[in-house]
Amino acid sequence: MAVPIDPDRMPTDDERRATERLAAERAPEGNAPAPEKQRGPVLLRRGQVQPTTTDQRLLDTRGPSDWVHTDPWRVLRIQAEFVEGFGLLAEIGKAVSVFGSARTPPGAPDYVAGERIGAALASAGYAVITGGGPGAMEAVNKGCCEAGGTSVGLGIELPFEQKLNDWVDIGINFRYFFARKTMFVKYAQAFVVLPGGFGTLDELFEALVLVQTGKVTSFPVVLFDSSYWSGLMLWLEQTVAREKMINESDLELIRITDDVDELVEIIRQSERS
Repeated sequence: MAVPIDPDRMPTDDERRATERLAAERAPEGNAPAPEKQRGPVLLRRGQVQPTTTDQRLLDTRGPSDWVHTDPWRVLRIQAEFVEGFGLLAEIGKAVSVFGSARTPPGAPDYVAGERIGAALASAGYAVITGGGPGAMEAVNKGCCEAGGTSVGLGIELPFEQKLNDWVDIGINFRYFFARKTMFVKYAQAFVVLPGGFGTLDELFEALVLVQTGKVTSFPVVLFDSSYWSGLMLWLEQTVAREKMINESDLELIRITDDVDELVEIIRQSERS
């Protein structure tokens, strides 16, 4: 009976020698070819050949379970996250991704602004997509939900416990940041960015790079709360642009406002252009 083997484990020395002996026995005398096996689209030769088939290893219930933590298995998990995300969000219609700090407490000015933004976007016919967490994300989901809009939350597995907030109507939790980020961009007509920390800045600059490089078009990036973002804009203008690290025109990719109605109008104008 075949010895059960991890499908992605390298063969042992004994297994390599057994395979090589078998190939030598079957080869014409004086002209022994290198042993080889086709494993799906993959060609294996010499010591890489395994003595069992993929089907044998699949159907054998014995052996170690380490394979569930290997990179090939992770690829399937990644694929599943994309399939699940695409299936969940494909029919939500027009949407805007809104980012902001998870640390914003209820009742704070940024929280109240998030509620107003969520409600205004819902009234304008947009679903809102947030990271699904607490703080500013919760505020936007709440405002949208209370206004009768579609409130979406895309959560992420973190070292500390964080569940989707109670105002999310459609939610999914991701293992991988890059799969989650794809969903934020693919199904949104715009990004709105409330005050936040590293995570918010990461999402902001990733969006700007996608627009700058033409990966997405007609995609406004709107910063809300000029007092919070003014220092960043000053640095971009007086240091980054002045040192020619970006073009002056790249600064025009960013819009800043303190007015919720203006924010919605910027997004509407982008759709019409």
